[in-house]
Amino acid sequence: MTTEQIILFSLFGAVFALLLWGRFRYDLVAFAALMSAVVLGVVPTKDAFSGFGHPATLIVALVLIVSGGLVRSGAIFLITRTLVDSGRSLASHIAIMGTVASVLSAFMNNVAALALLMPVDIQTAHKAGRSPGLSLMPLSFATILGGMVTLIGTPPNIIIAAIREESLGTSFSMFDFAPVGIVAATTGLAFVALVGWRMIPSNQANHSAGSGMTEVGEYIAELTIPQNSKHIGKRLNELVETAEKNDVAILGLIRDGKRRYGTQRNTRLEAGDALVLEAPPDALDEFRAALSLDFSDPKRQGILQAEGDGVRVVECVVTEASRLNGKTAQAIGLSWRRRTVLMGISRQGKRLQRQVRKTTVKAGDILLLLAPQDEADDVVEWLGCLPLADRGLAVTADKKVWLAIGIFASAVIAASLGWIYLPVALGLVVVAYALARIVPLSEIYSHVEWPVIVLLGSMIPLGGALETSGGTDLIAGALVDFTLGMPPWAILTVLMVVTMTLSDVLNNTATTIVAAPVGIQMAAQLGVSPDPFLMAVAVAASCAFLTPIGHKNNTLILGPGGYSFGDYWRMGLPLEALVVLVSIPAIQVFWPF
Repeated sequence: MTTEQIILFSLFGAVFALLLWGRFRYDLVAFAALMSAVVLGVVPTKDAFSGFGHPATLIVALVLIVSGGLVRSGAIFLITRTLVDSGRSLASHIAIMGTVASVLSAFMNNVAALALLMPVDIQTAHKAGRSPGLSLMPLSFATILGGMVTLIGTPPNIIIAAIREESLGTSFSMFDFAPVGIVAATTGLAFVALVGWRMIPSNQANHSAGSGMTEVGEYIAELTIPQNSKHIGKRLNELVETAEKNDVAILGLIRDGKRRYGTQRNTRLEAGDALVLEAPPDALDEFRAALSLDFSDPKRQGILQAEGDGVRVVECVVTEASRLNGKTAQAIGLSWRRRTVLMGISRQGKRLQRQVRKTTVKAGDILLLLAPQDEADDVVEWLGCLPLADRGLAVTADKKVWLAIGIFASAVIAASLGWIYLPVALGLVVVAYALARIVPLSEIYSHVEWPVIVLLGSMIPLGGALETSGGTDLIAGALVDFTLGMPPWAILTVLMVVTMTLSDVLNNTATTIVAAPVGIQMAAQLGVSPDPFLMAVAVAASCAFLTPIGHKNNTLILGPGGYSFGDYWRMGLPLEALVVLVSIPAIQVFWPF
């Protein structure tokens, strides 16, 4: 073993040990290791930051921005609002939500898919009167399984395609992962929906719905029936089912500026009618997007959305010294002075009887405001209110839903057919989303998970140095010696088990960067095609089901689901064994040696 190899193995050992310890964040650990490698001379200075311009790093960043655009456009609501029903049995709910999650994860980052669906799942559990812990773990596992189907579904696939291009001259295409990925994902999803959820510890039944989540206050708000709406002429009662699905209560109706007596359920709707609603802000926006309604001041809303960098939803508390205290939003000219729409008011559980804009605001009220993106903080300061912590609330650009879907679908098709390089295709989608204001310019970079980018950019040069120094040859040789005399399928099994074990305790990105070159070297020493080994690494690196630290999705559900560290392996261990069992034959069929 050379000095260079000893240094690199020591650095990787230190990285793995520090990641397992968890005292320092993974991006800092990886970047510190990269800087150490440069100082020690095992990574050339000219290559120190090559990982940050690597196609794998760029694709991960672009996929996160595109995912944010699909959420902002309301494309995801088209699926979730029609398929989620709290009246279904738990097994049916898990099967449907798992299918939706896996399909979404195939075409968007699986962390983003879980972040989108987790509130829906918790809300459904709350309505059904059951613990969210019974369905959140299956949902997380489903998003991980679905990501294995396409190139952009999960970072390990992106990294493996890039390593293949560097080592063999050509990359994997968008759907090369699909044959094996679909077999593994379908089998895994069936197990999770039929059997796996029953293995979750019984103490989850006593965990209250929504535990670990920030409590969301409900607002009294108004939404307006726009001109040419398809709901004109319908009875108000016909909207109740959609409202209940979105956790929105319809309290009444305002026509010609006057609140009508009672609930007005049998009244036929007219253009300009305002629905009086009670709902959390995210449910309010989903309901608005589902029915294509306007906010209470549609004219001002239209001006706001046509200007500059779009709009922002902010929450703030009215103080005694606020200029709104004891006055109405209309009286202080909130709309024409500050170009801001008052969307809703939350007042200690009390229902308001007047129009929101004409309601006298009191100290302690919580306001939901729609303000210009670049002036929102100034508006809150001008009002003399105290801003609440940013919960990532956004206005769904539902009128651009099909535009967002069309742009993304065109890019996927073009990349799949080889007409355009995938990073370029995704880059064009981001540009189009920005020009169409599907994603405001000010939000583009906020969608990127920068610690993951730093991890990737740091680990890629380290992985390259390990391969250049002959370190991967040593690891591959050791595995080949261990599996000497075994049939090819047994060697693949050993590689998958080792990779899965690493992925369960380390970041799956770091695991892939180490394991993929090892797989290529094993294939070279055996004199067979490297593709089945790369596919085995792709599946194994994604399947981190035993711990909450193996995959970010498992970490996301830890608090909301009320899980302990040891809860994951109960369903995760048989799931990993099942994935290996079905993947090995599938790899041999679709990617023969």
